[in-house]
Amino acid sequence: MFGNLKKKLKGFFDKAGKEAETEEVEEEVLVEVEEELEAPKLPSKKKPKTTKKTEELEEEKKIEDSKAEKPKKKRSIFKKITRRHISEKSLDSILWELELALLENDVAKEVTESITEDTRERLLDADLKKGETAEKAITSALKAAIENTLDVGDLDIIEKIREKGEGPTLILFVGFNGSGKTMTIGKFAQVLQNEGISVLMAAGDTFRAAAIEQLDVHAKALKVPIVKQQRGSDAAAVIYDALEHAKAKGIDVVLGDTAGRSHADLNLMDELKKVVRVNNPDITIFVGDSLTGNDAAEQAKSFNEAVGIDASVLTKADCDVKGGACISISYMTEKPIIYLGTGQGYGDIEEFNPDWFVEKVFE
Repeated sequence: MFGNLKKKLKGFFDKAGKEAETEEVEEEVLVEVEEELEAPKLPSKKKPKTTKKTEELEEEKKIEDSKAEKPKKKRSIFKKITRRHISEKSLDSILWELELALLENDVAKEVTESITEDTRERLLDADLKKGETAEKAITSALKAAIENTLDVGDLDIIEKIREKGEGPTLILFVGFNGSGKTMTIGKFAQVLQNEGISVLMAAGDTFRAAAIEQLDVHAKALKVPIVKQQRGSDAAAVIYDALEHAKAKGIDVVLGDTAGRSHADLNLMDELKKVVRVNNPDITIFVGDSLTGNDAAEQAKSFNEAVGIDASVLTKADCDVKGGACISISYMTEKPIIYLGTGQGYGDIEEFNPDWFVEKVFE
């Protein structure tokens, strides 16, 4: 996973390290310096006649006076310093290569532009430290820019379920056809069962042929109850019935399936809006196919605008060698990715950690 992105970035850094030019800029800055003041001289007095004892006392006083901090004052002076940074000319060339590397690895154009501009600002605002190479500075700036893009908060599903109080928690799954929603519901069921949380499935995809049967197979395999009706039934009513059943049986969570749809299909999107309006889900999760790259990010953005999502799950992440969809979806929806699907088994699901992702890209 992320092999292409890592490989492309490595090639970019190899080239950037050779092309980067550094400039040394000498400038005057105003600094404050401290100067010691001479102790004020007292009027001379006639020296009294001394004895051995008084000589010893005077000697001790001189020692004490020498240890005492002398009075100081501050004054401002101009001091010349030398700054070292990557030249703006070579930076333009480097950032162009960076932009191409990101675009070729499924990072959406607007996201690429944001990361590139963030990287530019970080490099222009910071001087190279002593012994720091241009490559190291670029890597550090880009890493910080990607971390900033992924910093959209978090959603702890288990914690939110346990904080719900009375009544079941409804988790609604939305997304395009073939994105893996039904399998993801099966994986979520197992994750929740492992946490001691009871689950019920709602077959709200009443549009696609065999969708109800497919979810029924997962329910039987996981020994989870399911609420279903005939194909063509009102999806909002199916999920409503599932919630009522869960209340009556004291079940903690309802996992609601919905028909895969395109945001361009107005009838299906209106149906989905009705499902949300009637049932008021506690959590709405967009399920996207990571192999579709930029399309997954555009889809997530469309669903977020239509019904509002709380988080995303990316499926087929074990087959995605680019990884750019993770960065794009977080940026375009301003909602976190919480899980990655990594296979066809119920246990093939991993929590998404932004820090882990960034380390994977740069390791």
